[in-house]
Amino acid sequence: MAIDRKNVERIVEAVGGKDNIEAATHCVTRLRFALVDDSKVDSRALDENDLVKGQFSSQGQFQVVIGPGLVDQVYNEMMDITGGARVSKDEVKNIASKKQNPLQRAIKTLADIFIPILPAIVMAGLLLGINNLLTGPGIFYEGQSLIQVHPEWADVASIINLIASTAFTFLPVLIGWSAVRQFGGNPLLGIVLGLILVNPDLLSAYQYADAKLEGTVPVWNLFGFEVEKIGYQGQVLPVLVSAYILAKIEKFLNKRVHDSIKLLVVAPVALLVTGFLAFVLVGPITFAIGNVLTSGLVSIFDSFAALGGLIYGGLYALLVITGMHHTFLAVDIQLIGSEGGTFLWPMLALSNIAQGAAALAMMFIMKEQKAKGLAVTSSISAFLGVTEPAIFGVNVRHKYPFIFGMIGSGIAGVLLAVNNVLASSIGVGGIPGFLSIFPNQWGVFFIGMAIVLVVPFTGTLLFGRYRLSKQSRHAAAADGNAAGIDGKAQAVHTEPNGSIQSGSFASTETANSSTVEEAQQGVVEVMAPIKGNVVPLSEVPDPAFADKQMGQGIAIIPSEGKVYAPFDGQVAHLIKKSKHAIILTDTNGIQILIHVGINTVSLKGEGFTAHVETGAEIRKGQLLLEFDIDRIQQAGLPVITPVIIPDGQDHIQNVTEFEGEALPGETRVLQVTLGNGS
Repeated sequence: MAIDRKNVERIVEAVGGKDNIEAATHCVTRLRFALVDDSKVDSRALDENDLVKGQFSSQGQFQVVIGPGLVDQVYNEMMDITGGARVSKDEVKNIASKKQNPLQRAIKTLADIFIPILPAIVMAGLLLGINNLLTGPGIFYEGQSLIQVHPEWADVASIINLIASTAFTFLPVLIGWSAVRQFGGNPLLGIVLGLILVNPDLLSAYQYADAKLEGTVPVWNLFGFEVEKIGYQGQVLPVLVSAYILAKIEKFLNKRVHDSIKLLVVAPVALLVTGFLAFVLVGPITFAIGNVLTSGLVSIFDSFAALGGLIYGGLYALLVITGMHHTFLAVDIQLIGSEGGTFLWPMLALSNIAQGAAALAMMFIMKEQKAKGLAVTSSISAFLGVTEPAIFGVNVRHKYPFIFGMIGSGIAGVLLAVNNVLASSIGVGGIPGFLSIFPNQWGVFFIGMAIVLVVPFTGTLLFGRYRLSKQSRHAAAADGNAAGIDGKAQAVHTEPNGSIQSGSFASTETANSSTVEEAQQGVVEVMAPIKGNVVPLSEVPDPAFADKQMGQGIAIIPSEGKVYAPFDGQVAHLIKKSKHAIILTDTNGIQILIHVGINTVSLKGEGFTAHVETGAEIRKGQLLLEFDIDRIQQAGLPVITPVIIPDGQDHIQNVTEFEGEALPGETRVLQVTLGNGS
């Protein structure tokens, strides 16, 4: 898929220009910036960009969500535009981390250590899921596993299990490599450190509990001081702390040892000192701490399972927004190593699905095609375990889908926690996450999956449609008021041809009045200025309009590139150079803003033709502007057009909005109630 270079240029401009970009890189779904000054970011311009699915600041970085597959092209184009150096994610994170507080830096460090090893963990999780299918009893046959009925598959399952379990058996090796690398040391020494901690000569950590009860734990005798000769398979804290010590010793020696003997001194001394500290001091202490923390977490969920499931399941999506969800990777791994399974990962998998279901529901609520497409694609991504596009591109933007997603995952979290549903591995989220779950608990997990599909989807859909219908109810109420104010009948001032003059209604006492000052109260109808489909302002990809920061109104998705006068009046202001926006004033003094497209000012008038100018008198139905819909879309700009009653008009008492098909001069889109003394 080819990308529009201008959209990439707008991203650069929106983050403050190339001079504000200290460093930039990208990952699978987003651009990651270390910016000189975050306050220079133009969030509105990013929201208007068709390439951008979301934006947020996390861990000192400003991140722009583009989506899988496209982000590489956007990044390459951006580098060509800015002439910036291509840097790694680590370099960007290191620069960005300078702005963080100690807690943020600690969370960032954990994320930086565990994210690089996720591919191996995901691989292990998927393969263990396949092994579960082959070896789990009752899945395909009553009371028996597939390999029991078909023993020819037994060795296939054995090989799959060997490949899958290796990543978890040698997890300290993976962590040692990533941690030492993150702490600034030689990652190869980190690998050796990890291998030392799981050496087959040591008693496996998985066998430690039984050996302890039997009194058969082997020990080293160091001049009368006994040290338990145990490995740290499946443990996180021992290798993390040891890796930090190793990196610090290595850097200390590298600064002080002459280059000619570094090879003979640095690595041997660093590993020897770290190894002794790991077995004598660090390992026993951190092993005990890890087990205490794990046991404490387990006991909390045992004692308050429902509450724990509600909190973790419901709030997990919030952790994603803050970036703190990476911290729990270490907790999951520790639980698998110490307890044989984690009760946190199943809730994570269902939280993914919940946000995807809420995003999918928005497809049936939003009317703009781009918004619908984003809702569908981001929901599919969430169903497969990657929630950022759904969360940042759809749900957080509209708020209520995000909330219903959390409600659904919170309810499912209670179900999973109460039934102690466990995952034997991590890395597989979303719908495929069932492969990580112990097969005998699939039934409960699938019920939880049904909850997170139905509750967020239904809640979002019903509430979204309620919001849409609410405007219709307001319209009906306004019609009732117009039918009889203070018990007086209403009359319509019509032209000889039967059309409504200025679209205005007034009481019988004021219908023949020649001035607005004589009216006690009136209702003015604003007819459709553009042919197309009327949608709520919330669908406009610009917070200033969508959040009604500029005033109340509607938006029109045009099917024809022409703007007509919605009433008799005057052109209060036409943006002379760009011609993309026009302000009109009717004979009652009501002003409206018609803003063709979003960010179309950047076209500098290209594709726009004005047939009036500022100060011109206009008649209802008169052609005011023409615009090229294709040209706007080719520029990568939304063509959706807000029609706004700007705030600050004191003589306006109420504004009612209407939706549906818009036909210029034939259908009303807004109804304005004038107050007393208007």
